[in-house]
Amino acid sequence: MVEINFPDIKQGQGPVVMLNLIKFKDKKVYLDEYIPAFEQVVKQLAIEGVKVRFVSEVVANIVADENEQWDEIVLVEYPSAEAFMTIAQSEIYQTIANPLRIAGTAELKLIMTRQIDF
Repeated sequence: MVEINFPDIKQGQGPVVMLNLIKFKDKKVYLDEYIPAFEQVVKQLAIEGVKVRFVSEVVANIVADENEQWDEIVLVEYPSAEAFMTIAQSEIYQTIANPLRIAGTAELKLIMTRQIDF
């Protein structure tokens, strides 16, 4: 089972982008059931500004551990770190969407990022 840790978040303002590294257990469950359930949770929590920015199939690992294989990467923007945490820690997410995420993924890494302006 893939667990989500909720670490302390580096200080900062504004949107965050979650890098999702996904290895599927059941891609159909993930796409056809988890994604709509996640969208329902976001709507019910009335959190504005959650946007899928990029979805891509992994075609090759160039610099990675030999046993680290991912099927897709997904970049999802949230209006803030707090918005992500509100969704992920909510009872509605844990009840409706999280079981489908677990059923659909064999392995998952979530990395929270914030754009650097230079």
